[in-house]
Amino acid sequence: STLPFASVTRWMTGEASMDSLAMEDTVSVLELQGPARDEPRGEMHPSATPCALKQLGRTRAAYTEKLRRLGFPPAEPRHIFSSAFCAARYLRQALPPGAAAYVLGSAALAAELEAVGIPHLGPGPAALPGPAPADWVQAPLEPAVRAVLVGFDEHFSYAKLCQALRYLLRGGPECLLVGTNRDHRLPLEAAPASPVRTGCLVKAVETAAQREAFIVGKPNRFMFDCVAEEFQVDPARTIMVGDRLDTDILMGNSCGLTTLLTLTGVTALDEVRGHQESGCPARHSLVPDYYVDSIADLLPALGQ
Repeated sequence: STLPFASVTRWMTGEASMDSLAMEDTVSVLELQGPARDEPRGEMHPSATPCALKQLGRTRAAYTEKLRRLGFPPAEPRHIFSSAFCAARYLRQALPPGAAAYVLGSAALAAELEAVGIPHLGPGPAALPGPAPADWVQAPLEPAVRAVLVGFDEHFSYAKLCQALRYLLRGGPECLLVGTNRDHRLPLEAAPASPVRTGCLVKAVETAAQREAFIVGKPNRFMFDCVAEEFQVDPARTIMVGDRLDTDILMGNSCGLTTLLTLTGVTALDEVRGHQESGCPARHSLVPDYYVDSIADLLPALGQ
């Protein structure tokens, strides 16, 4: 159920004896995406250790710098668990040695694959063998490709979609189809329309291939499992903070975490109340334990 802010303060400072807070973090998981703006956050409690889960196409070093700029305590790249980082971990486990990935994604996604030794091709504009679709389907296929990985790709095109489909059809079920996340919109305060995001690209590939992708990012618990493998995390002492019900809050509830919704993103309280009052158990899993208007509202509790 949604509770008043005073209850959030009591929970964080006393009753649950929290160890840390971060937007998609361990013992406080914080989310670093959401509205494209930076809120002033002041200083956080010195015991907080950021461990952020994020789904945008940036490097962990870039998010480490963003945490510093927003007033979080010092963090290291190892505290950042992006969908790109976790996708690379997943493919390292799932692919045989020497297998490569065809990537619809950013340079940051490619860098994560390189860091774990997975050969890849595809980032950047498509290398077109000719001007027409009939030419594109004749483009050579790399024999080592055993997975198609879909992230946010500003160079996404019909030609790249065709190439991804060709790899999936050639490999059949043995060629993995993996998506970093299903977020479909990026809320921008200054934009009349929200730009599309990775989920739209994943859906395009799924539709073409007539198969469902394995999604590494939220609400899949795989991201939280990656955190738990690296850090000692007690779900009972961990809070998941995010601005989306169908990703952040759903993952937190599925993993047994306390969940806190911040109303600075795409979710309004009316939507929460609709799920809360519904007779559908599945919709109840989208209801957070707490909510605040802004992450900045947590700062008084963190400073104690």
